Amino acid sequence: MRLKDKVAIVTGSSQGIGRAIATRFAAEGAKVAVAGLGKEALEETAAFLRNQGGQAIAIEADVRYRADIDRMVDDTLREWGRIDVLVNNAGVNRTASFLEITEEDWDWHLDVILKGTFLVSQRVAREMVKRGTGGSIIQMSSVNGLAAEADQAHYNAAKGGINLLAMSMAVELATHGIRVNSLCPGFIETPLTKPLINNPPAIADYLRTIPMNRVGQPEEIASAALFMASDESRYMTGHCMVIDGGQVIKLS
Repeated sequence: MRLKDKVAIVTGSSQGIGRAIATRFAAEGAKVAVAGLGKEALEETAAFLRNQGGQAIAIEADVRYRADIDRMVDDTLREWGRIDVLVNNAGVNRTASFLEITEEDWDWHLDVILKGTFLVSQRVAREMVKRGTGGSIIQMSSVNGLAAEADQAHYNAAKGGINLLAMSMAVELATHGIRVNSLCPGFIETPLTKPLINNPPAIADYLRTIPMNRVGQPEEIASAALFMASDESRYMTGHCMVIDGGQVIKLS
């Protein structure tokens, strides 16, 4: 087991990519704090992990608010006494053309995606430094953080910021044995992408932007997250790993 006895927090893990990562981590021996919004869905995910033989707790927390983050971290420490891995997966995406993006929508995307990632990372990194045994922090970016898509200016900006945040953290935290990397998924099958996937003409058109001509699966991102969380990537930090079926080649 590649994460045996490690303690991980995975935000936004009640569904989609986050749930797949939490599931894979638990299967590899990690104790997982399933965190995010929606108490019922969080509890269901944690129960699923326990039924599969893993260890998990559910913590409802909004990453926009430091008080929620402090409670999430404190609950995890109270339960298991340490944090070895953090996956900042919480995110939102509501498309709008640049000329129509409202200030509220801009703030919502930046607050959840970029500010939330910063706040959670800072609190967890402080705990890792205090404990002195290092750790791995994984930031969920996107191909949109590397190349722009139309009607996504607020999302593109937030995800691009995550990549530079990860690099900045990697530079400063390396001396503490803390590695910081970002994952850049392409088009993955999740509840957020289901409307497009279920629209045959639209998805056929979209798949033309992906050289592998298929939609990615959450489990494929979970495999990359496992690599980043484990000692197999012990000499990697400040890296943006792209898992997109080749999409970013066309976007750029």
